[in-house]
Amino acid sequence: MGIKVIMNGHHLILGEITDFLTHQTVVDTHDERYRQRMARFLTEKIGYFKSDIQSRCNLPLRAGEKCATVTLDFIVRLQDRDAMLIKYGPGSLVTRRRSTLAASRLWAPYQIPIAVITNGENAEIIDGTDGRVVGTGFESIPTRQELLQILNDCSFEVIPKDRIEMEARIMFAFEVDDCCPCDDSVCRL
Repeated sequence: MGIKVIMNGHHLILGEITDFLTHQTVVDTHDERYRQRMARFLTEKIGYFKSDIQSRCNLPLRAGEKCATVTLDFIVRLQDRDAMLIKYGPGSLVTRRRSTLAASRLWAPYQIPIAVITNGENAEIIDGTDGRVVGTGFESIPTRQELLQILNDCSFEVIPKDRIEMEARIMFAFEVDDCCPCDDSVCRL
């Protein structure tokens, strides 16, 4: 029995697989396979519990009159705080760096300390406070123990409203405009 391959827009559908974190059936694509590897890496290699990780988190955006929803791949929550955001995107990490940082400033009312952008082959770790790339490669993603230590040094200041508006526009420009029509959504703010 072979794999049935279906095209949905520009997405290559390879069938269905069971999500590692939620045990739900999800569409099997090349991108989804990278996400599943990342979930396994977080739990099996660097010590996070499945219960620490939220997946497929919908972030509603508003930029002026435009509205959309962007999906964030993983939010790691420790000590009742969103501590690390992980965004997957195929291709260049550099071009996705700024929108990932914006997402880390929009998801919670405070700056998420660590933002990670990955294309499944490599990763960049971004300090949420100043936007600096503080590490590259999967081995640089903070372990659970390292992230707990990072949390001890965070102030979790509320992000000002004008900054939220600017970050939403950045996120909208990078992640929504000219994206695949199947990724569009209705604003529910």
